[in-house]
Amino acid sequence: MTQQVPPPLSTRPNPSRAPGAVIEPGPSRRARLQVTAPLCLLGFLAVYLVAVCTPFGQRAENALLSGDDAKQAWIYDWSGTAYQSSAMPPLNHTALPTVLAGLAVIAAVTLVRRCWWQGCAATAIVVVALGGKELIWMILPRPDLVDAPVWLIERSFPSGHAAVPAVLALGAALVASPRIRPYAIVAGMVWLAVTAAAVQATYHHRPSDVLGSALLACACYSLATRLLPPADAPDLTRPPRPLPAVVLTLPAAGALVAGARTDSVTQSLVFAAAAFLCAALFWFTTAQGHRVHSTPHTPRTGLTTRLASGGNR
Repeated sequence: MTQQVPPPLSTRPNPSRAPGAVIEPGPSRRARLQVTAPLCLLGFLAVYLVAVCTPFGQRAENALLSGDDAKQAWIYDWSGTAYQSSAMPPLNHTALPTVLAGLAVIAAVTLVRRCWWQGCAATAIVVVALGGKELIWMILPRPDLVDAPVWLIERSFPSGHAAVPAVLALGAALVASPRIRPYAIVAGMVWLAVTAAAVQATYHHRPSDVLGSALLACACYSLATRLLPPADAPDLTRPPRPLPAVVLTLPAAGALVAGARTDSVTQSLVFAAAAFLCAALFWFTTAQGHRVHSTPHTPRTGLTTRLASGGNR
């Protein structure tokens, strides 16, 4: 009886699994990530329409600015508002120097690591987001729907001071090395949370203002990472692990301290919650808002091994 021997497995190399090949995410993954930037922009528009263009939103946010004055904020002495006081970057007059210093750091890291595409994308995030913020601030009106006092009808959406740490930290996360990137993200979350809470506690901005700035910055980051070449996009070969408790605690603590006021616990908690939401949006964007690329090396067997060793022996 003749025993049939199964045909040998094909030993021809698979081009899609060749060493150095870039594996793109599946259709479902790609479809989910393609709407990240549009979702941020839709969220930006929704915040503006609900908080600025409705009587309910205006009354709710105006009620948060009904305290005595900015001196009741814990961070008042570091806000630059007090006479001859030091301002914590990027508050008050330190906003422009902070932007210039941040761009210089991004340029230096780009030169050292020679990550030209990432450096250009990081610079574009800063320029486009801050320039877009100024343009939006001039175009979008703030209608007076509730007959508010004159000091409450000035346009303040979105917040420029909250946008500075958001765009600079996102740019730094883009050019940082894989080993430094997690620390840059955590530092950016804390900086953004403290700044967003501080501008609210000192009555310079409303919660919708800081949320709008965070959404605009995250939209620019998501779009930049989508436009980067595959080899230069942020590389995460494994799905992001759950956010550690310490990473949640640091921006939450910073938001609570910077947003605290001595005259109202409710205002303090609302300001801190809005600032922490900005930090959470920052983390979610940097952890999820890009393509996942991996370059696995296929074991050499059969014909592949003979070709690599120089042919038949």
